[in-house]
Amino acid sequence: MKKYSKVLGASLFVITLVSACFVLFKQYSRQQKVSNEVKSIKIGVCIYDEYDTYVSTLIQEVSKLAKQKEMETGFAITLDIQSASGSQITQNDQIENFVDKEYDALCVGLVDRTDASGVIDKAKSADIPIVFFNRELVEEDLQRWDKIYYVGADAAESGNMQGNIIVEACEKDFDLIDKNKDGVLQYVMLEGEPGHQDALVRTENSIKTVMNAGYTLQKLGDEIANWNRAQATTKMATWIDEFGEDIEVVFANNDDMALGALDALKKSKIEQYPIIVGVDGLQNGLESVKKKELIGTVFNDYRGQAKAIVDMAFALAMKQDFPKSIQFVNNKYVYIPYQKITYDNVQEYIRLLEQ
Repeated sequence: MKKYSKVLGASLFVITLVSACFVLFKQYSRQQKVSNEVKSIKIGVCIYDEYDTYVSTLIQEVSKLAKQKEMETGFAITLDIQSASGSQITQNDQIENFVDKEYDALCVGLVDRTDASGVIDKAKSADIPIVFFNRELVEEDLQRWDKIYYVGADAAESGNMQGNIIVEACEKDFDLIDKNKDGVLQYVMLEGEPGHQDALVRTENSIKTVMNAGYTLQKLGDEIANWNRAQATTKMATWIDEFGEDIEVVFANNDDMALGALDALKKSKIEQYPIIVGVDGLQNGLESVKKKELIGTVFNDYRGQAKAIVDMAFALAMKQDFPKSIQFVNNKYVYIPYQKITYDNVQEYIRLLEQ
């Protein structure tokens, strides 16, 4: 009887082991089948305007990293990049086209950050996940679905750094900056565009940081220049005609507008230029910091943002977990840190962009 029990027990063990192996084999076969079936993915990319220098640089990096991802993973990645040329209606149509073509993931730089509903509704109806970037949509929209995320940077940080650059310059030589010797910093502000989150927050925080450091400021002018160098040149030329040498500080929400202000100054008869600060840290801005034409800028890490966008879009398209390198804030936001650039460290960033 004992011998029979031992044989029965051994038989049951073998049967259980074979069953377990069979289940594991089926699971593996299923995974292999899925892997073999998915040979390529399609990612639709929408930007608000192809003429924005920072956005175009960011998208060039996205394209470069997508090609690297192809080589690393062996999956073909179709990246379809469309510009809305400043029209939210056009962008909604582009999203609808991506949905009709059954794209696997979407990456969207909104035209109007307050009007994301059309984009979200179209993508959600087709169960296509979205990575928003560059233009932070309102929080209520971001919470509407568990398959939408945002990649960008903390705008308050950039404003604080701009303010700190001005404070440090004043600490070194306030008497030189304060041209009219009244103890007050007369300034003008070039803003990106109406309603843009980064423009609003940078504007507020840059001024607040300088004031919190104990300096008194007087606003001479504040104009929208839509992130555009030519528009900034026009605005600055008007201020030069009106205020002349009284302008002591120029705050610009990005480097293109800072360089536009510089262009206007070079065409003027101003003998002592005001100090100028920007944001982005792209090649032209860095060269002007190196020449001491801009007092400084803030590096908006397009490479870090592009990597996050590509890694997240790929994972969403493949229905995989996000890489551990993706660090979320409130499970929705990925903020890539800004970095302050002045003459003292600008060469490091010039070398970085040359790599």
